[in-house]
Amino acid sequence: MQTQTEAAAAVQTAAQQHHEPTWLINKRLTALDQMADLPMPLVQRFKYRDWELMPGELQWKASQSDLTDVATSSVQIVQIGQTTVRVNLPEELQQQGVVLTDFFTAVKDYPDLVQAAFMTKAMQANENRLASYHTAYLNAGVFLYVPNNVVISEPIDIQLIQDNTLDQALNSHVLIVAGRNAEVAVSERLTTVGDNANLANCLMEVVAGENSHVTIATLDELGPKTMAYVERRAFAEDNATVNWAVGFMNEGDTIGNFDTELNGVGSRADAKVIAITDHDQRMGVNTKITNRGKHTNGNILQRGVILEDSELVYNGIGDIIHGASGSESEQENRLLMMSSNAHGNANPILLINENDVMAGHAASVGQVDEQQLYYLMSRGLRREAAERLVIRGFLGAVLSAIPAKAVRSQLIDVIERKLENGR
Repeated sequence: MQTQTEAAAAVQTAAQQHHEPTWLINKRLTALDQMADLPMPLVQRFKYRDWELMPGELQWKASQSDLTDVATSSVQIVQIGQTTVRVNLPEELQQQGVVLTDFFTAVKDYPDLVQAAFMTKAMQANENRLASYHTAYLNAGVFLYVPNNVVISEPIDIQLIQDNTLDQALNSHVLIVAGRNAEVAVSERLTTVGDNANLANCLMEVVAGENSHVTIATLDELGPKTMAYVERRAFAEDNATVNWAVGFMNEGDTIGNFDTELNGVGSRADAKVIAITDHDQRMGVNTKITNRGKHTNGNILQRGVILEDSELVYNGIGDIIHGASGSESEQENRLLMMSSNAHGNANPILLINENDVMAGHAASVGQVDEQQLYYLMSRGLRREAAERLVIRGFLGAVLSAIPAKAVRSQLIDVIERKLENGR
């Protein structure tokens, strides 16, 4: 095992070989130095401390561009491992100052934009041990910048493919900066190619400027030999809106950690999350909205389906900070258990430190309604078909919130496949 001094020397050497600027190398080294003293992320009622989540090596390995076939869209970036294989950005958007590129190209070509937003607003590298690990061993990522007053009508497609043909952890960072009055919708998809066992530590930061509108739809479909830590964070300034629609369809053990900081007056966030677990998979998810500014509004809707011997824990966290008067925080967390061997928890957590607010929550864990099944089966459907219809209806509130039809269609296909495999 490396000493702290040896680990720092190895990270510094790898970063210098990668021709990284001094500020980024220093950020890596600071994160590495503080990592051991930081706590692991808290996921209530979910035990994961025995998971191997921090393999310590920074390497640069190219992936083969023909490992996967991804459909082309007009505004798109595709990465396989550390290798960017496609960037499509129309000339019209380039003329308006929109930037869509891989993270390390952005560090060199747009250093001021990246340095101002990377691990400074939406989150800090010293918030928890896995965030500091991510910063120290970052090896892939995407940067999207939408300038002030620019409205992008078509969703931007980000495809991140973990290369499990190699023995290498994926530490990918997606940084999205939307300027004042900007509007953008982003579709992100995480997938895996190859059969090696690896870690994926994937983090997204969204910085939403004053009066901007940012919509993020994600489909996570990492493979069965991938242990995943996925963190998505947003920072919303005055009157900004950030909407999330997250589909957790990973096949391996997973931790999800989401937080939207409503920092500005009148900012808003809506977070919709669905997940399906199967086999002996374990998944724990925190979805949090923090109301810091006055008259902010946060809503959380989480729904999950638990198959076979798997475990799914949802923590919905509404946090209203002292001084956030006139704010609202609502949440709903519901789980549907399809097996007597399944284990689930739906935990609503309200942290209220202000009087002049409105807050509420709902939570449930249960099985398929037998009356609904009876009604459908009495119309000629077999039990499995009837259960699928009930599940589709149960998840419908989140599916309908996904703005991109292609992503919505992909998610429905994944749901159908997981339900079929989980029988």
